[in-house]
Amino acid sequence: MCAAAVLPGQAYAAGPGAYAFDPDAKNVQGATANVEASELDEGVPYRSTIRPGEKLYYRVTLDDVSAAYVSAVAVPGDSGAVAYGDGINVSLRETDDSQCGSGRANFGSGEYARPIAAYAFRTVEEGGTTCQESGQYDVLVERETKDPADSEAWGLELRFLQEPRLKSGSSMPTEAPENWPSASPQPLTGKQQKRSGGAGYAEATSLENGRWQDTVAPGQTRFYRVPVDWGQQIHATAGLSNSTGADTEFVGNALTLSLDNPAQGHVSDASLSYSGSPASASLRPLPPVAYRNRFDSSTQVSSMRFAGWYYLSVSLSPKLEESYGAEPIPFELSVQVKNRAEESPYEGEAGVFGVTDQDREVARKGQNAEQAAKSGPMKAVAAAGIGTGSVLVLGLGVWTLLARRRATAGAPAAGHPVAGHPVAGPPAGGGHQPPQGW
Repeated sequence: MCAAAVLPGQAYAAGPGAYAFDPDAKNVQGATANVEASELDEGVPYRSTIRPGEKLYYRVTLDDVSAAYVSAVAVPGDSGAVAYGDGINVSLRETDDSQCGSGRANFGSGEYARPIAAYAFRTVEEGGTTCQESGQYDVLVERETKDPADSEAWGLELRFLQEPRLKSGSSMPTEAPENWPSASPQPLTGKQQKRSGGAGYAEATSLENGRWQDTVAPGQTRFYRVPVDWGQQIHATAGLSNSTGADTEFVGNALTLSLDNPAQGHVSDASLSYSGSPASASLRPLPPVAYRNRFDSSTQVSSMRFAGWYYLSVSLSPKLEESYGAEPIPFELSVQVKNRAEESPYEGEAGVFGVTDQDREVARKGQNAEQAAKSGPMKAVAAAGIGTGSVLVLGLGVWTLLARRRATAGAPAAGHPVAGHPVAGPPAGGGHQPPQGW
């Protein structure tokens, strides 16, 4: 089964609901036979497509010590119509089809097309008997479709990550937390600021604590990301503004607020209904980020298993256009991250699964990943390189000037050297070499 011919970074659908794939994503074909599956490299984003009812295989290579995660973001077309229960299932399997883990995402009660994400993972556990060895594993992505007349292909964004190793000699908990703070925080009262969301995970706009104003059009999804460190707890509320018109038509599940973790595993969501008056929806309280959360049977708790960028998305139902028009509606996204950051349990750099001072600065500035990369350390390196090159050019210019002066000072006609004063020229070998000290 061949993937559709698309350009990296190209939006999958036209209109306000267009999804921006990672510009670095590579096209990959999903295979209907597992032995023909293409391999996914760690940390590399990929693009693919999947049709109704299809089961597509990809392949990854795992070691025998790292927890591994494979995520799939399903991107429906711009038709806006999906049935209740439509979605995707992602599973990680040994090549003999023994299942390591699986995850499912569907549209639930919000029956309209929007990007949804799911992930599957493999963990290495003492005494474990399945999926513990190093080697090749299958990734199976299945599309569940309730409408037999549906023939539209969905886009897929795939990513494979491995969790860093724990600190040598560290003793980590092996049981789920017994209790954690579950009270909702007091509403924020600070000044509201404007910050425009992105059209995909790769374009997600960074946020810190605060009240953020944006607009969202019917059929559109806005993406944001928030750095949440170990021991920290995230709270989020989306409030949709009133309509400026006279219509009061009721629209159920008009807005959906979703939270995904750094591996793009779904954590939680909330929805609100709309009838032209202000309305809001809040994520239910979630536990602070902790390693031990992974042992909880609840998906909402276990997904809060590592630090990093957590993704918030706000989707508006296309049904609102019928009564309230196609113009974007203002909304407020309130974000609160509580508690002081705790020490990372990993050895060395955490990469995707950690929060740095630079991440916090990026959140303060409201940059997305691409903007942060352009203004971060690489830009400084480039600037340093330009500066060094300028010095070298200046040095060569001075050397050339000195050489010319030496060549003309008391020299006879060209080609007739005076004893002890050879004609100035380039050093042996034909290359320009600066004088000693440059």
